Amino acid sequence: MCKECEKKTFYITTPIYYPSGNPHIGHTYTTVACDSIARYKRMQGYDVMFLTGTDEHGQKIEEKAKERGITPKQYVDEIVEIFKKLWKYMNIDYDRYIRTTDDYHVESVQKIFNTLYEKGYIYKGAYKGKYCTPCESFWTESQLVDGKCPECGREVIEAEEEAYFFKMAPFAERIEKLLTETDYLRPKTRATELVNNFLQPSVDENGNKTYGLEDLCVSRTSFTWGIPVTFDTKHVVYVWIDALSNYITALGYGNGAHDDYGKYWPADVHMVAKDIMRFHAIIWPAMLMGIEEPLPKHLAVHGWITFNGQKMSKSLGNVVDPFILGERYGVDAIRYHIMREMALGADSSFSNEIMINRINTDLANGLGNLVSRTVAMIDKYFGGTLPTDREEGEFDADLIGIATALRAKVDNYVENTQLNLALEEIFKLVSRANKYIDETTPWILGKDETKRARLATVLYNLLEAIRVASTLLSAFMPTTMPKVFEQIGAGDCATYENAGSFGVLPLDVTVHRGEALFPRIDVDKEIDELNAIYKNKELAAEPAEEENAFELPEHKPEIAFDDFEKVELRVAKVLACEKVKKSKKLLKFTLDDGEGERIILSGIAEYYDPEELVGKNIAYVANLAPRKMMGIESRGMILSAESGEGLKVVTIDDSILPGGSLV
Repeated sequence: MCKECEKKTFYITTPIYYPSGNPHIGHTYTTVACDSIARYKRMQGYDVMFLTGTDEHGQKIEEKAKERGITPKQYVDEIVEIFKKLWKYMNIDYDRYIRTTDDYHVESVQKIFNTLYEKGYIYKGAYKGKYCTPCESFWTESQLVDGKCPECGREVIEAEEEAYFFKMAPFAERIEKLLTETDYLRPKTRATELVNNFLQPSVDENGNKTYGLEDLCVSRTSFTWGIPVTFDTKHVVYVWIDALSNYITALGYGNGAHDDYGKYWPADVHMVAKDIMRFHAIIWPAMLMGIEEPLPKHLAVHGWITFNGQKMSKSLGNVVDPFILGERYGVDAIRYHIMREMALGADSSFSNEIMINRINTDLANGLGNLVSRTVAMIDKYFGGTLPTDREEGEFDADLIGIATALRAKVDNYVENTQLNLALEEIFKLVSRANKYIDETTPWILGKDETKRARLATVLYNLLEAIRVASTLLSAFMPTTMPKVFEQIGAGDCATYENAGSFGVLPLDVTVHRGEALFPRIDVDKEIDELNAIYKNKELAAEPAEEENAFELPEHKPEIAFDDFEKVELRVAKVLACEKVKKSKKLLKFTLDDGEGERIILSGIAEYYDPEELVGKNIAYVANLAPRKMMGIESRGMILSAESGEGLKVVTIDDSILPGGSLV
């Protein structure tokens, strides 16, 4: 293949979803995000392969099928159809859908397992330890948190059976370098967590480096719903070896069903949620190293869509149905909201109120209002077609500058899978265009016949700003943007190539008034109606009011002013933050306290992802006596406030330098 052809290919994947229940909006983010990136890359001229699918083997599926009195294949067939229905409804334009029950995938996985065995990386042994059935994960005693699964927090069971194991030690050093010395992992801040918790490097007195990465159990004999090991058929392949292989089997690796491996591999982006980061950051690279295939270029790890501080989960009764939301507000509004709210690496809090306010602010009052006002004024003052006379004026250059610089900024954010920032940048142009209307006052210009050329220029500039913004938005909101193109008379002008230029529309462009793109929503009325709908479905879309009520804490005994003066409160900047191994509650903060670095442990891990706090200024008690916890000395106490969702760290304005006193 020629170099030019290689440059133009782009391969992006979602994880393959586990069909143990119906999909909800928590599943939707990854797929919508990957779809938007794939659409954007196609718009740029890339030959794109966008893969998604379902991970259909494992003990949990076997048990659920047994409860229903049907076969595992019948069970997954039903759920897969719901997944496909949702992706069609959400306008997901995937190129290939893989199921791990597909014959070609089974063939390839068996070959991969055999290759690792023949190379000496897989050996036979006996497994005795802890197993989490919901996560399909093996754990050692030391990896458990309070005796429970460190991923989902649920009970584990004792498992003892003959099994095959995958040697991880031969790959540990290369994996550490992959995570710490390359840009494979996004965000990079998660590398420390992975290295410390799983690779566990240590250096002896002679300077020799060793790793605590344990071998992985890769087969099971206690159930049958899986891919048989060809040379020992009482064993089935561990579900994660099965599932991770999909990224290459779907391209034809080890099978004759497809012939795309040489064209698209290595993948440009694997996008996954944080709960399966370990498998993709450690086990998947080790597998590829073992079979001597190239590694993916990037692993983008996002957080969860949380509800009332918890991960969305059907078992918790807090899932939100994307079908209901799409029917009420339109699919594009839902796509926009979940991408705009989710920063890569951090969780995104969902509530009906947050969603409706976002739709009203950005889409109804922002973009929708801009389009309707502009088109209405052209219709009113020029009968729908602009004259060709032009007159430049104040404020034009600033609007044009923002518009022409936009595409490069969005390109960069999409390339780095920072979709919320890409959308934020596009809506800066939308906001600037709305401000431009207020600055140029076209309703006043329209009253003066001598200002018609100036009025035509103002309205033309607005159309061009809308064209640039809506062209770039078309990857994110593919249903609505063609309606914008129709209203502003863009026709064939709305292309990626033209999005970097200003003055593309014909001077005598004709507009076509249409219905409102995003009708404004009555927040209070809508929330009441949504709650009624979800109540009927036995799904709590909003917590009951009494559950949200915040009870004021009891006052503590009064202290003398002299006692208060003994407490030294200062400001520090968070340089790094990570979870403390073997602790479910503790976060380890590395702070710039103005005099150097200071370590403080804080019991807020259940309320924050570590990445959320890096770079923030926080308040802390500086003169608290040091205290050792989990073998780490903590020098101080970080101030937090109680809220309805737990604890919130007290943050300080960035203008206050580290070391500053709070008085």
